Amino acid sequence: MTYPTAPPAVAAFDGPRGWWQGLRYGFMGFPLAFVALPLYVSWPNHWARAFGVSLATLGSLLLAVRLLDAVVDPLIGRWVDRLAGHGAVREKAFHRFSALTCVLLVMGFWALFFPPVALRSGSETGLLVWAAGALVLTCLAFSALTVAHHAWGARYGGNAAQRSRVVGWREGLGLAGVVVASVVPTVAGLEALVAVMATTVVLGWWLWRQSVPPGPGPAPGGLAPRPAAEAPGHDTPALWAPLRQPGFRRLLAVFVVNGMASAVPATLVLFFVQDRLQAPAALEPLFLGSYFVCAAAAIPLWLRVVARVGLARAWWLGMGLSVLVFAWVLWLGQGDWWMFALVCALSGVALGADLVLPGALLNGLIADQGHRHRSEGAYMGWWSFASKLNLAIAAGLALPLLGALGYAPGRQDESALWALTLVYGLVPCVLKLVAAVLLHVFFLRKGPP
Repeated sequence: MTYPTAPPAVAAFDGPRGWWQGLRYGFMGFPLAFVALPLYVSWPNHWARAFGVSLATLGSLLLAVRLLDAVVDPLIGRWVDRLAGHGAVREKAFHRFSALTCVLLVMGFWALFFPPVALRSGSETGLLVWAAGALVLTCLAFSALTVAHHAWGARYGGNAAQRSRVVGWREGLGLAGVVVASVVPTVAGLEALVAVMATTVVLGWWLWRQSVPPGPGPAPGGLAPRPAAEAPGHDTPALWAPLRQPGFRRLLAVFVVNGMASAVPATLVLFFVQDRLQAPAALEPLFLGSYFVCAAAAIPLWLRVVARVGLARAWWLGMGLSVLVFAWVLWLGQGDWWMFALVCALSGVALGADLVLPGALLNGLIADQGHRHRSEGAYMGWWSFASKLNLAIAAGLALPLLGALGYAPGRQDESALWALTLVYGLVPCVLKLVAAVLLHVFFLRKGPP
């Protein structure tokens, strides 16, 4: 990646310093994890087993709603840029907007898991209409809150290590939320899952309000002024401006392919655990918990790696570790519970790189282009669009593919289980290798950013 302006090392840093300020900004990642994980892991499994909805139908519904949601993300990002101006009035408007999205998010999440009793005993059409409406509400509110939170963090600026710490607070607390979200449904039920999510989203919003607001003005260091075509009054150019940057397009391509590699096993993990490994339900929290706990614990390790080799090379090393570890699932079968737990733990270490380093690279790219304090929302909108796209494609293709190959939940014949193993284990490794090649060609071969 070239530096048309100043390198990120000279950018000012006005972000959270110390654990208390880091907690104030990053805690919102905790309740947001209650949407991200259950939506792709718990919700399809719950609806398939409790209501008898086919995997193909669930996959198609997720794909359609998430694609609709993803299309709106860039517009949300542009709206966030307008809200996130400087001054007390703007700051209050921004936090009122985030408060409203919190309320809508809780409402949609509750509706997602608890359809009316009359619909459960009625036709499948009515049940699916309710599911679609709840999905749309949940996904749109989640998108608005996520884009706003990430854009706020991108405004802090700083060098590679400082940007990594800001993202690390957010993603580390998000991982803590994922661990709790993976354990609560099994231990206390879905009602408790919704209750904890609602409580923590209120706490997260309050802490966010107390966090350090990003300083005014562009970062110093000779950053080039924004072209007039991208001024705030020109909505269309500003909306599309991030995609005009070659560096952003390259980073987005790596991010999408790598994200699909992570989304496929996330969608299928419970089916693999229950049918291929035939593990007791009591072990499911162990598998998911070890994965996310190790990812959170590995974040400080990856920050050290960044200091030694740079952001892009550290991410590339994380991809390689992921493939080396996850390929072992192809040889696992009934009863291999503890070997799978080890795979989950080591894959979690690799996940730590995926969670922190792409976001830090993106924040640096925004500063390099002179768009800090100007278009963070637009960049985060397209970034969120890409996240939804790879998740939707993974769910929309993996679930119908399994159905076409003869697998259905509960089937124990060898051909169905082998199809599940291939889609769950082989496809992600291939996608991860493709992402590693793209990262090498686009960034490492030209020098680390």
